[in-house]
Amino acid sequence: MILPAGYSDDARTLWDVATALNRAAAAVSPHAAALPPLLFFTDPDRTPRPWETAARLPAGSAVIYRAFGAPDAVETGRKLRETTTKAGVRLLIGLDADLAQAVSADGLHLPERAANRAPAMRAARPDWLLTAAWHGGATTTEGLDALILSPVFAAGGASATKPPLGTEDFNARAARAALPVYALGGIDAVNASRIIGACGLAGVDAIQAAFGEPPKLRT
Repeated sequence: MILPAGYSDDARTLWDVATALNRAAAAVSPHAAALPPLLFFTDPDRTPRPWETAARLPAGSAVIYRAFGAPDAVETGRKLRETTTKAGVRLLIGLDADLAQAVSADGLHLPERAANRAPAMRAARPDWLLTAAWHGGATTTEGLDALILSPVFAAGGASATKPPLGTEDFNARAARAALPVYALGGIDAVNASRIIGACGLAGVDAIQAAFGEPPKLRT
């Protein structure tokens, strides 16, 4: 999909790189072709109105809603479900399978510590897209569709205290992984093209900045 007129140059760059990575991954592993090229991670502090960004994501992308126990999680999840359905965007819920069921999400994203829950979730919901965080060490892959490796570059949020992998280390780990791997952490329109071997891009701030404003028609 080519973005229509009005999107920012940063949005175009992120989407073009993400879709190019996805096509390259699919040429090696056909399973990757069914994965969203671009993942927008929500964060309670940094993305207080995630449905606004979700509404402007390209069709075929996905949102990963991380509620972190927020009291309005169901309300926000349902608002995201309504928005993503209209936009042709998939919705995954972080860790909370009950919330995913309640809002009719398309899947679940597991933190690395909970990746071992994937086989049970796959058995219970074979239709769900299942991803898990990965920080480069030994991890389980059974039952999962993809891993999300971070941080590639210096990042904010929960990854702020973790040393960045850098592109060389990321590329090497992604090449050895048993599953398709997304790149996450400090990725923006400037450095995204340095990533090799990923099945797509994931992010918080850069995606919100690039897609968070309504497209403006050029005059």
